Amino acid sequence: MLDSGTLQDWAQRLLQAEAQRRPLQPMTDALPQITAEDAYAIQEIVIEEKLGLGARVIGYKLALTSQGTRNALGVREPVAGVLLDTALVEVAEGRSHAVLSRGDFIAPQVEPEQAFILGEDLAGPGVTVAQVLAATRLVVPALEIPDSRFNWQVRAPEMMADNAAASRILLGGRGVSPLTADLRLIGVVLEKNGQIAGTAAGAAVLGHPAASVAWLANHLARSGRHLRAGQVIFTGSPMAAVPVEAGDVVRATFDHLGAVEVRFE
Repeated sequence: MLDSGTLQDWAQRLLQAEAQRRPLQPMTDALPQITAEDAYAIQEIVIEEKLGLGARVIGYKLALTSQGTRNALGVREPVAGVLLDTALVEVAEGRSHAVLSRGDFIAPQVEPEQAFILGEDLAGPGVTVAQVLAATRLVVPALEIPDSRFNWQVRAPEMMADNAAASRILLGGRGVSPLTADLRLIGVVLEKNGQIAGTAAGAAVLGHPAASVAWLANHLARSGRHLRAGQVIFTGSPMAAVPVEAGDVVRATFDHLGAVEVRFE
């Protein structure tokens, strides 16, 4: 494992890159020997720093939940990140969509996701899809706005250290009990500026979005952590992310769940 000084150094680089919105060069160029354990240790330092400044954990997110993206980066598993309350975007009163400033990001993208809101704790190992469905209070339409502090010049260690590119999240108002709909078959249409940017169904996420949550619960168990009631889990995108610039409007419309929209200024 890398020494603590190197881990701290890269954690501070990531924090500075986010604050200044200036991307870093790929970490794996400087540290070709870095392991998944090292990269997640950097993520943990970054999160602890933010918690020390008053942020709080509200859930988790998954990246690389499609086989294609994992194959491209040469990894077998998804990547987990922590969601803080500072990531949650509120829709202003009187608006039907969220508004974000493009200048607050390095290279933002938008992804449609099924977000699970837990009604019960989930502790691995051995968590199954059936247990996830039973423990979930609601599944809601959501948009994630990931932003890479490495400007998307990434391999798996960059994604791990960079908190799975977590930046902003937006939850839709409607949703369903996971016991009343087959989440694998829920389709989503993603539109950018009124043009279709992608279509997919929930089955594109590890075969079932709940499988993403099960994987996460079992992954957290390796470090003695578990999922808690009330937390929100972003299960991963069933399609390629859409890059955005100022003036872009992105809307995701889900079968059964409803729609959610964001505009960039």
